[in-house]
Amino acid sequence: MYKRNLRLPEKPKQSFFIWGARQTGKTTLLKTCYPDALRIDLLKTDELMRYAKEPSLLREEVAALSHERLIVVDEIQKVPVLLDEIHYMIQEWQRVFALCGSSARKVRRGHANLLGGRAIRYELFGLVAQELGADFSIEHFVNTGPLPDHYGAENPALALRAYVDDYLREEILEEGLTRRLPIFSDFLRVAAIGDTEMLNMSNIARETGISVSTVRDHYGILIDTLMGAFLPAFTLRPKRRTIQAPKFYFRDLGVVNHLAKRGPIKPGSELFGKAFENWLFHELSVHAKYSELFYELSYWRLSSGIEVDFILGPGTVAIEAKGKSKITSGDIRGLVNFKKDFPEVKWQIIVCLEKRMRKTDEGIHIVPYQEFTKLLWDGKWTQGLYQ
Repeated sequence: MYKRNLRLPEKPKQSFFIWGARQTGKTTLLKTCYPDALRIDLLKTDELMRYAKEPSLLREEVAALSHERLIVVDEIQKVPVLLDEIHYMIQEWQRVFALCGSSARKVRRGHANLLGGRAIRYELFGLVAQELGADFSIEHFVNTGPLPDHYGAENPALALRAYVDDYLREEILEEGLTRRLPIFSDFLRVAAIGDTEMLNMSNIARETGISVSTVRDHYGILIDTLMGAFLPAFTLRPKRRTIQAPKFYFRDLGVVNHLAKRGPIKPGSELFGKAFENWLFHELSVHAKYSELFYELSYWRLSSGIEVDFILGPGTVAIEAKGKSKITSGDIRGLVNFKKDFPEVKWQIIVCLEKRMRKTDEGIHIVPYQEFTKLLWDGKWTQGLYQ
């Protein structure tokens, strides 16, 4: 079991939600952090039926506990009516709950305020390089994705197939997130092929035979179930014509590989370059949350096609992902152009497969991916980000 970087309070004084896609390790993390908590698992059919039929049972059971004892409710989205009871106990009894689940979408339908701001929100994602430590292999990661069970699976392809099937059946169909599962399944395939690329919802609508509004709603499902995220365009003080359309990144490379029917991904291939970019998005977006810096991520692209993959915060850090072992003058063009428009940029970085870190005459740091992740979690690149 890997030690996770998400920092939960040792002795919670305020209730909190922890959301995460299926199999990210939410239940394991809560068991590890709070072994003495009362644990209610709504994945168990008998538990689910009991509380769905009579939600007030939870209040009666909590009333019999010592006031200091934490109450953990797993898969809260399966019985959202329990939030009425929980809301009452937080407000009137000052009880503390840890509530976890894979999607807030169903909960929001009946409880739009999600306890009216009385609970902190945490998000748990798949494994990052620092959590994997010596077990981290970029080639293995881009083929299996970040989920603990898949990364260590004997047969990752079979595990991924079962995972996607479970996601479609249990998360999407049973939770009523969409009524037309075959159409959503086809959308998933098209969305996976376009992973890391700029979104054109009209093209996706034509290819899948659905309306643009349905495409937009389906992307909303992926975001709400923490299966993916938009990367907006960097629009601060544009001096030249820039692209405004967002990109979309799946949070699980293994799922992308399965849906897009990719074979084994090897360094040197075009698919490895895309997968390497997705991996770097994963590392950066998870770090932004776990570090509690909550810096914004965006990308910058001129209408001419010159681009920088990731801009951190207000533009003080610009990062390019290059899944190659030799960086040439052509690879730094995007960062050089970004520097012209935003001379205040503090760090210009290319994350790549080179063996040693170096700095070009233009002030661009060429950084091996292993060293980049270490320095990222040590705070080198993000120190003073918003100063």
